Amino acid sequence: QRAEEALRQSEERYALAVRGANDGLWDWHMRSGEVYYSPRWKSILGLAETTTLKQMDDWISRIHPADIQAFQHALDAHLAGDTEQFSHEYRIRKADGNYTWVLSRGVATRGADGSLQRMAGSLTDISIRKRTEEQLIHDALHDGLTGLPNRNLLYDRLDQTLKQLRRRASGNFAVLFIDLDRFKMINDSLGHNAGDQLLVAFAKRLHELLRPGDTVARLSGDEFAVLLIDIVRLDSVVQIAQRILDLSTQQFLIDGNEVFISTSVGIAMATPNYRTPEEILRDADIAMYRAKTRGKSCYEVFDRQMHSEVMEAHRLETDLRSAVQQNEFSMYYQPIISLTEGRLVGFESLIRWNHSRRGLITPDHFIPVAEETGMIIPIGWWTIYESCRQAREWQRQFPRHANLCISVNMSSKLFNHPKVVENIEHSLSKTGLSPHCLQIELTESILLDHVESAMNKLNRLRNLGVGLYIDDFGTGYSSLSYLQKFNYDSLKIDKSFTKELTQPSNDTGTIIQTIISLGQQLGMNIIAEGVETRGQVQRLQELHCPQVQGFWFSRPLDAKSARQILANPPHWQLDMIA
Repeated sequence: QRAEEALRQSEERYALAVRGANDGLWDWHMRSGEVYYSPRWKSILGLAETTTLKQMDDWISRIHPADIQAFQHALDAHLAGDTEQFSHEYRIRKADGNYTWVLSRGVATRGADGSLQRMAGSLTDISIRKRTEEQLIHDALHDGLTGLPNRNLLYDRLDQTLKQLRRRASGNFAVLFIDLDRFKMINDSLGHNAGDQLLVAFAKRLHELLRPGDTVARLSGDEFAVLLIDIVRLDSVVQIAQRILDLSTQQFLIDGNEVFISTSVGIAMATPNYRTPEEILRDADIAMYRAKTRGKSCYEVFDRQMHSEVMEAHRLETDLRSAVQQNEFSMYYQPIISLTEGRLVGFESLIRWNHSRRGLITPDHFIPVAEETGMIIPIGWWTIYESCRQAREWQRQFPRHANLCISVNMSSKLFNHPKVVENIEHSLSKTGLSPHCLQIELTESILLDHVESAMNKLNRLRNLGVGLYIDDFGTGYSSLSYLQKFNYDSLKIDKSFTKELTQPSNDTGTIIQTIISLGQQLGMNIIAEGVETRGQVQRLQELHCPQVQGFWFSRPLDAKSARQILANPPHWQLDMIA
């Protein structure tokens, strides 16, 4: 009787456990072939508790066709004794016809003779975990703002496409690298929220103009990439690139504002030489930057020469960083001559890089790199200081040149530095050069980027006593109102006008005469740059241009040669012009 009571209690506990368990339970009696499915097992599948299920096929027939083979393999492995426990995740069809993810676990028991007797286990609903995992995987491979594939997913698809290309040994895809031109201006003027809206809208239009099998990905910021598959001809890629460029003709309505955005596109055609996704994307990026240098809103197709140029630029940047640390720069000085007095009145200081392998490098070859990398700041500070130091040294050595002036070119990034006035003041103070002997040359475009900030700095420099020159006049955006507003001390006529001065049947002389008259009315000194012939000098004399500089008088000189001119100054007007 006690044994019967113990059995009854055990059965009650089992029944209670079955009903209370969150997992479904199953019990497979292998000799009879019958299977017991608990109410919770049926509930997970959306079946009523009264549903009759007694066979293994009632289970197997509901497994997703794509998962059945792996399920059967895992089950057979356990039944064969290869695994201690059966455990497998798969999809199973519910009563409503939809599939849900479940985890089945179980253990088989054997008789004394080793034959299979029974197998029991559980069924767990893992649909929520699977959805979470799928979402995490999706988020890891897609851009959170636009929903497009991100760099990781693009690299994966590129890798697969490259492997196919190498197997077939034929170029059948292309990569486009896309950058939105002047996107920062949108962010700065309308705000980052508007910028995000524009990115989403652009991404949508970009996706819509591509074929279903192509991939468009957002790489970062305002950069996108497109993978075009099954492409054989370059002109097919160019047509797509042109359609992308045509998006700039369509307006985007952002927060009630009409916004137009242009793009620069780089194209890299696939070849078997590409080994990694990074390589082909890099080359498309190089082509995109070439398109930007051409003036934006255009496309460029990558060629090997571009890569060589980029590698050369990289080497130049590396060498330039070393040059800044090792102080491999020197200053050259081009005389500025008074045409009316026939004497030297000052120098324009011009930096040179004494490269260990390439020799003397002029600024047009390295200043753009210095600007882009930020190295222009230490280079610029050194240039100002060294120019001031050298000018003051010459003033002390040659009393007749006690008022010798030095002109220094200033880049946009240097002028926009918050400490530019303080650094100029420091150089003057440390060298002892009088502020009125230092002239800062600025191009027209520098001042128009941030007018109010530029005005503030110009006023501070003017109050300091420093002269302000507008360089390359006539090539930028100058207007009479800006000349009056910025109140320059001097104006330098660009060499392109000087070059055309003696050419027949042109109006250059009239233009220069107008500039000279305008400058005189505004109380400005005028200097003509790029004077290279006797005829140009004579015409400038006839036009009453006060000062000139150029190869006709002297090329830029090193400090030693410039010192010799100061020690034995020629009478420029008589010696060179008469």
